[in-house]
Amino acid sequence: MHQEFHTQVVVIGSGPSGYSAAFRCADLGLKTILIERYDKLGGVCLNVGCIPSKALLHISKLIKEAQELHVTGVSFSDPLIDIEKIRCWKNSIIDKLSHGLSVMRKKRNIKIIQGFAIFNTEKSILVNNEQETVTVFFENAIIATGSTAIQMPSLPYENDNVWNSTDALLLKKIPDRFLIIGSGIIGLEMATIYSALGSKVDVIDRFTRFLPALDKDITDLYIKSINSRFNVMLNTHVSKVKISKNGLMTTIVKNNVDTISEFYDAILIAIGRTPNVKQIGLEKIGLKINNFGFIDVDQQLKTSIPHIYAIGDVTGPPMLAHKGTHEGHIAAEVISGKNHFFEPTCIPSVAYTDPEIAWVGLNETEAKEKNIDYEVSVFPWSASGRAIASNSSIGMTKLIFDRTTHRILGGSIIGTNAGELIGEVTLAIEMGCDAEDIALTIHAHPTLYESIGLSAEIFHGSVTDLLNVKSK
Repeated sequence: MHQEFHTQVVVIGSGPSGYSAAFRCADLGLKTILIERYDKLGGVCLNVGCIPSKALLHISKLIKEAQELHVTGVSFSDPLIDIEKIRCWKNSIIDKLSHGLSVMRKKRNIKIIQGFAIFNTEKSILVNNEQETVTVFFENAIIATGSTAIQMPSLPYENDNVWNSTDALLLKKIPDRFLIIGSGIIGLEMATIYSALGSKVDVIDRFTRFLPALDKDITDLYIKSINSRFNVMLNTHVSKVKISKNGLMTTIVKNNVDTISEFYDAILIAIGRTPNVKQIGLEKIGLKINNFGFIDVDQQLKTSIPHIYAIGDVTGPPMLAHKGTHEGHIAAEVISGKNHFFEPTCIPSVAYTDPEIAWVGLNETEAKEKNIDYEVSVFPWSASGRAIASNSSIGMTKLIFDRTTHRILGGSIIGTNAGELIGEVTLAIEMGCDAEDIALTIHAHPTLYESIGLSAEIFHGSVTDLLNVKSK
């Protein structure tokens, strides 16, 4: 069976980038078709990424806080973990949000076609599924096909105990010994979850630093905080994995010299993601891909073929859902005739670990590379009344200011709810605030976000909660 449809806009992919673009197109009065290969909207983020991981991180945070509460005189027995019930609860969250997207799609009269999309010409797409073949003729197309986990070719992926992030979030089991290869955000979040659930976790990375967008004082504090829960080994790689009936015997090389063998019940590969740009026919229509495998776009998200746009992970780092969502809005608005551009001053990043780490704007290394005369202002959470009262004193708020103009350039926060707190810093950078703007804004006390105002006061020279090194 073959069908044909004509539309003003076709969007390929229904992750945060894709559905945001499609919904915005419809709201702007454009006839829109959404193509999705899976039977649920939401893409990796909703179904097997951001949302399920945050649900499990919530559980892990409560387990850790309950264990730590004994110092206050309140004690709990060891948690009873029903993995099947946790899995059902996690899936119910996904189903609720996915259903909400489906309802919003229907109310916007966006047609959805399920199947694999491939460009047939610069003005048409062929969609194949098990029941039918569909040709969609379009005036404009938006590519939002997302990304896939990078594989390590030397590892036995056919074994059920070698996982990618999707497998890890399925909660197949809680391994006694768990190896995570990759110390990026995904690897550290999975280490947080599984260590709380009872696994003995090792995280390894072949590089000498993890989360390179962060300054060393932030990462040092993180390592200090998690050392008792799981182990992070840098400059380390796996040279061999031997499958046995009891699990995976793994040969690990540390510092390119020391070789050790360890037995693991499961191994997670979390070494990054690669864009989904193959097998959608881009070469057939001559759409350009850069040397890193991403689709080049301009500030209006136009590709080398002007009526075809690309958004989200396929356009390159940072590969973040919130970046893709904003790109989707801009692409839709440009198609509708608005002269809009995607030109953010900064994009925040968050590792939803425990403690959380959030950062935005320039770090110290970048400021030095740009030859900026900067000054760092750090407020330690060990001096925060709210942090101490909440058993969250391991943390810091670090702001970077231009020494001459006093304008805020960047910020990093490590500690409870850092992902929420970074919002004020992001807005301050976007608004071009200087230290005085932040310091003279009254922050509620006692709060964790108060640490942002206090960091600005340190630079401003008006802080009283710490010794004022700038006092006369």
